[in-house]
Amino acid sequence: MSGRPGPEAVAEVRRRLEAIEREEGVVVLLAVESGSRAWGFASDDSDYDTRFLYVRPPDWYLTVDLERRRDVLERPIVDDYDVNGWDLRKALRLFRKSNPPLLEWLQCPIVYAERFSVAQRLRAMIPTHFDPRAGFHHYLHMARGNFREYLRGDEVWRKKYFYVLRPLLAIRWIEAGSGAPPIEFERLVDATVEDPALRRAIDALIAEKRAGAELARAPRVEAISAFVEAELGRHEATEAPRPEVAPPIEELNVLFRETLREVWG
Repeated sequence: MSGRPGPEAVAEVRRRLEAIEREEGVVVLLAVESGSRAWGFASDDSDYDTRFLYVRPPDWYLTVDLERRRDVLERPIVDDYDVNGWDLRKALRLFRKSNPPLLEWLQCPIVYAERFSVAQRLRAMIPTHFDPRAGFHHYLHMARGNFREYLRGDEVWRKKYFYVLRPLLAIRWIEAGSGAPPIEFERLVDATVEDPALRRAIDALIAEKRAGAELARAPRVEAISAFVEAELGRHEATEAPRPEVAPPIEELNVLFRETLREVWG
């Protein structure tokens, strides 16, 4: 995978995660790459977008004001490292809602850290908990928003093609009944793009991005723009379906309690 973090970058990410554990009194359960490096078309100077799940000691959750406590950890971007995490309880609530970013993280091929059994247990639950409607709604909203903001007119922000293509291809993946879409862009392309001209245009754009091209405002790429407009047109009359009723929560409650015991004894 192009742009995959080298040993020094991996060591730096892990150093920052260990510092967060010491400073916050938490245990990192899973840490992955979430940006263009995970998508598979990073250039050498791309940021490191690390996302992690963490858990606090049991007493932290046994409080009257639990709902008012902050359930994310964020650090300022320093030296191209963007490191942010979600509390396990927050992650489990979002997993129940088929939160697409979380599902992508769980399937990410670039893993900086994975400890205890919770991530693997969640991966095993994806096929039974994934709600195609929730995924469709998320990805269509993302595609429409980025198209309106960046890809209208004769000149477009060419980097933003990826931010519209990924969700549109993810929708095709869902429509094919393939389950939760993967984070890797080329897996989506391989599975959903059949038109040779479109594939050549996408491959050329990926090659430019990996080579470090700025991909700023420039004349539109006709094959890609035509596809994007056709797909958005296909969904124009579609009111993105609202998610179905979330699955029962007790299985996730059990997982939460068992993870606390596994981590803290």
